[in-house]
Amino acid sequence: MAITPSTPPPPADDNVDTSLFDEPEDYYPPTPPPTVSTHTLQSGQVLNLHLVGHSPLEAHHLWNGSRVCSDFFEASPSTTVQNRTVLEIGAGAGLPSITAAILGAKKVVVTDYPDPDLVVNLWKNCEEAGLLPADQKDWEDGKIVADGFVWGADPTPLLKRAPGGFDVLILADLLFRHTEHGNMVKSIRDTLRKGRDAKAYVFFSSYRPWLQHKDLAFFDLVREKGLVVEKILERKMDRPLFENDPGDEEVLKTVTGWVVTWPESEWEA
Repeated sequence: MAITPSTPPPPADDNVDTSLFDEPEDYYPPTPPPTVSTHTLQSGQVLNLHLVGHSPLEAHHLWNGSRVCSDFFEASPSTTVQNRTVLEIGAGAGLPSITAAILGAKKVVVTDYPDPDLVVNLWKNCEEAGLLPADQKDWEDGKIVADGFVWGADPTPLLKRAPGGFDVLILADLLFRHTEHGNMVKSIRDTLRKGRDAKAYVFFSSYRPWLQHKDLAFFDLVREKGLVVEKILERKMDRPLFENDPGDEEVLKTVTGWVVTWPESEWEA
């Protein structure tokens, strides 16, 4: 995911006392500390998912889309992730990827923006779920690996782990990043295997209901780029993820799931 740096301030005039514009030491509130959220699998296994402190990439939340995606995989592992190669982009805590690995995926690559804190946190969640080899030197060769990836970037390093493309892609609660839709679609086209059963799962809530049309515009772009879209799920949560958020509460509580596939004309033998 590309981040546009803020415009640098103009050079200071040597004759101006710039200290007049310095912020007081306590002007900004401290960065919230890392937190832990839990998710319980149908087997009863409780996953402790570490979340980084406040992140401009919104990785400090365990989003409803990731929970519902995880539940969806559990409902039918054999038709979703079992014995398949899996790639998640914009993973945050990595819940759907961790669930996929537990359910028997062949290889899982869980990624987020290549910020060291985010990637280390993903490794930590994989380790605490019991998915990594005992010897840290072997982590890169394990069933699940964590890595940094920018949406729309060269996928070559990822494809080394799944030559020919991944069977399953996961995009959970990313569509509110409207300016990144093009890069997300590019990454789908670049990394999804051109096979009959290859699927990109897109799960999300419209956390700004008045902009839901912009969230859904992602699927228009997907179709424009020659891919096929199907809505497969709609689930109402008990309450919105964030209390007192503005907008239609029914929209805020709703998670929808979609599948993106290649058209039959693009399938490779």
